[in-house]
Amino acid sequence: MASLILSTVSKMEDAQRIAEILVTERLAACVNIIGSINSIFRWRDKIERNQEIMLVIKTSKERSKSAMYRLTEIHPYEVPEAIALETSDGSSKYLKWIEDSTVLR
Repeated sequence: MASLILSTVSKMEDAQRIAEILVTERLAACVNIIGSINSIFRWRDKIERNQEIMLVIKTSKERSKSAMYRLTEIHPYEVPEAIALETSDGSSKYLKWIEDSTVLR
């Protein structure tokens, strides 16, 4: 099966850098960069409202923890969002492509 990891950043440059690193290191098969989402959250006991960029990171179940660890290493936020969701189903060809794309060589 596959995992989806969700994260957000404030700058497109950070989103692209993170995506490039994760795909290059075979920790992700694909990273979708979704621009300009509105985030409302509590930070240091204050309500914040920010424009952010969402990352949807597609990886194998086997590489999910490594991808999340690496994401937190290279992420610019003090407390980066790194939430993994396991897929329950999907196109068998697409899931195989994710597996093949994240195998260490």
